[in-house]
Amino acid sequence: MHKRLDSREALNALRAQVLRDVAPRKGNHTIRLTVHLGECGIAKGARDVFHHFADVLDQENRHDVALCRGACTGQCNHEPMATLIDASGKEFLYGNLDRSKVEEIVKGHLTTGTPISKYLITA
Repeated sequence: MHKRLDSREALNALRAQVLRDVAPRKGNHTIRLTVHLGECGIAKGARDVFHHFADVLDQENRHDVALCRGACTGQCNHEPMATLIDASGKEFLYGNLDRSKVEEIVKGHLTTGTPISKYLITA
């Protein structure tokens, strides 16, 4: 159910939130992190995963990471998912994500360069 906007302040607050949600992260990006936000992903919590990635990346001052929104990959049973492409172009697909896994990926894989294998999806 949607909340009714009953004042200009409420509208401005909603506008600020939407702009924050769609604004790209600023910085010199060498790593690309895409959270898949298809219908299944959203239903399983991908929006929360996306926002938590943004928060943790900011906390860790990881301005080298471009955080992007992606589409469905057709692997609904692994949602929420994210694809990480490192500086060398190697691609890693993470699945069944939640807030704690997000933190492990940022503080582990992005810091050490070693993938968190227990969350990787292999084709």
